[in-house]
Amino acid sequence: MSLGDRIRARREELALSRPQLAERLGVTPSTVSNYEIGVSFPKEEILLRLFDCLEIDPNTLFQDSFRHDRSVLTQKERQLLEQYRSLSSAGREGISAVLKTLLAYQAELERPAPERESRVIPLYRTPAAAGYAAPVFGEDFDYLAISDEIPQAAEFAVRIQGDSMVPYIADGDVVYVNRDPLAAGDVGIFCVDGEMFCKQYYKDPAGTVYLFSLNRARSDADLVLTAGSGRTLVCFGRVILHAPPLPGRP
Repeated sequence: MSLGDRIRARREELALSRPQLAERLGVTPSTVSNYEIGVSFPKEEILLRLFDCLEIDPNTLFQDSFRHDRSVLTQKERQLLEQYRSLSSAGREGISAVLKTLLAYQAELERPAPERESRVIPLYRTPAAAGYAAPVFGEDFDYLAISDEIPQAAEFAVRIQGDSMVPYIADGDVVYVNRDPLAAGDVGIFCVDGEMFCKQYYKDPAGTVYLFSLNRARSDADLVLTAGSGRTLVCFGRVILHAPPLPGRP
C-alpha cells in the first residue's frame, strides 16, 4: 500500500472528508487529493500536522500494515495511556473495574440475536459501608435483564446501604446508573481515595468538588475535595434519579 493510499484509508477511518482534512492542514482539498493519489508529497511542516490530524504515529503511516498493527499506538491512545499511568493504584483499579463491565456488556451485545433473550446490565451485589456504594473492585455481580420497571438508559445497577441518601435512596435500594456526563446537582457513583460513595455532585468555579448527602441530617458524610489536594476522585457514572436542589440553593 502506498503512502497516499494510507493517508486516504486513515482519513476515511476517522470519517474525515478531504475538505475537512485540508482545512486542518491549511492546504486546499486538491492538495490533499494529490497526496492521496501520489502526485505530490507533503512538505515537512505539513507532514507534522498530518500526523496530528490523522492521530497516527509516523512509523504507522509509513509501514505497510498500519491498519492491522496494534503494537503501534495512535496519538490519542498514547494520551489515554499516559493519563492511566498518572492515576493512583486505586484509580487504576477503578478504570479496570469499569473496563471489565464494558467488555462484559459488549460481549453480550455481540452475541447473535437468537441467543439474547433481552438486554442485560450488571447488578453489583456487595453492599458497602453506610452511604457507600458498589461496585467494589473485583467483586462479583449478577446480570439484570432490562424490563419496563428499569430505565432503558441504565448501563449498570448498584445496591446502596446506609441512610445518607434517604428519602430519595433508602437503605438497600438498587439504583440504576449510566455514563452520561455529570452536571451540577446530579447524583453519581464515586470512588474517592479508593472508597466508594453515592453522592450529589457540585463543582465550584475554583475547582473545588462537593459531594453532598441528600439526607441533610447526615451532612457529616459530605465530602469536599479542593483543587490541588492530591486526593483521587473517579466518577463511575450518573445515577438515574430526579434529585432535589443542591443544599442552600432554590
